[in-house]
Amino acid sequence: MTTRIERTLTPDDRAETPYLTIPFEIGPGTSTLEVRLSYDRGSGVIDLGCAGADGFRGWSGGNRERYVITPEAATPGYLPGELEPGTWSVVLGLHRIPAAGLDVTVEIDVPASGPPEAEPPAPPLPERPPRRRLPADSGRTWLACDFHAHTVHSDGALGRAGLAALAVQAGLDVLAVTDHNTVSHHDGLGQIGDAYGITLVPGQEVTTDRGHANAFGAIPWIDFRQPPDTWVSQVAETGGLLSINHPLAADCAWHHPLAQRPPLAEIWHWSWLDTRWTGPLSWWNAWGWDTIPVGGSDFHAPEQGRPIGVPVTWVAVDDDVADRLTARAGEGRTGEGVARDGDRTAAPGSASDIGSDAVLAALRAGRTAVAAGRDGPALLRVDGELVAVDAKGTLLTDTLGRRRPVHDDLARFPATSGPHWLETPDAAVLAITP
Repeated sequence: MTTRIERTLTPDDRAETPYLTIPFEIGPGTSTLEVRLSYDRGSGVIDLGCAGADGFRGWSGGNRERYVITPEAATPGYLPGELEPGTWSVVLGLHRIPAAGLDVTVEIDVPASGPPEAEPPAPPLPERPPRRRLPADSGRTWLACDFHAHTVHSDGALGRAGLAALAVQAGLDVLAVTDHNTVSHHDGLGQIGDAYGITLVPGQEVTTDRGHANAFGAIPWIDFRQPPDTWVSQVAETGGLLSINHPLAADCAWHHPLAQRPPLAEIWHWSWLDTRWTGPLSWWNAWGWDTIPVGGSDFHAPEQGRPIGVPVTWVAVDDDVADRLTARAGEGRTGEGVARDGDRTAAPGSASDIGSDAVLAALRAGRTAVAAGRDGPALLRVDGELVAVDAKGTLLTDTLGRRRPVHDDLARFPATSGPHWLETPDAAVLAITP
């Protein structure tokens, strides 16, 4: 049976609420559900999601026009499982509504007229470049991390295994998978990480038109429709970490007021196109130097020309964890056996899961440094000193604007408090450390 709803949405509708719910009933014994959305995409942007009788079932933003949910599988971005009887809702995010209004049609099929879209198959395991060994505190190792990337579970082009393979090829040790407003990508990340020899940190990019934030950790779904102060409290209460994303980005900069600020912020985002621009460091200064900096490529698709791992975040973890992760990576042979769409089985206690926990602990402790790329100049805090690596000819700069020349490929300086960064003679930032 198909239910068809037609409506013209106006700016008045968006002013009333940015999230429109269209309720419908699921009866006992219903096995599958399909929802289709159609409108003129050249005139506006409508986000698409689903709430079940028992709560959240998925979100695809403006990236999809259709989703299917079954007990065994679902369109990426949506949670498979039994369709509990009761009142469900199609959730529409009224992101861009033109002044003249936007004609929208929603069709609901019970049962579904076809299967859900499948996640792309797992690619072969690529060759990993040699790891970079950086000076570290006794008993610790720096891991190369990227804390912002997307898959087909939101608006990315690759499946989770494809993203993992690309990150390995780029020489990353850790990648956070942060699809928008969903947790459908979490199950199976540990298994995929182990198969490809990389730690995959579960994340979710809590996304609104007034700002985005990454919630890191294997935590429950965060309701992006609630006030952001609830994001902060819920993430903290469930053991995760929240980070303000790209606070100065073009059309998704951070606007939300917060009574309590989260511990992390994405100080370095791919959109810092010219690192002579002072905006990101100025925002960090205004927000508070005690905020722990991370970086993120915000990778979506290879054809966009924004490489994964650029910028890179260095995170210092205990040697025993790092040894286990690097040994695991050396044992990877193929991409076979990786979780595919519909396979919801994770590997409890996997090396990737353990690595994820260790990385989150290091983030909490503030053991980070951010750089333009994995193989470029790095600035680290090591044994009470500031250590500049492969940075000869640069300047070590502090928050008061004091500069010290770096004359060697490995240079050590007495540590002073507060953030520092490496810059070129013409003031382009190459690396930062809190």
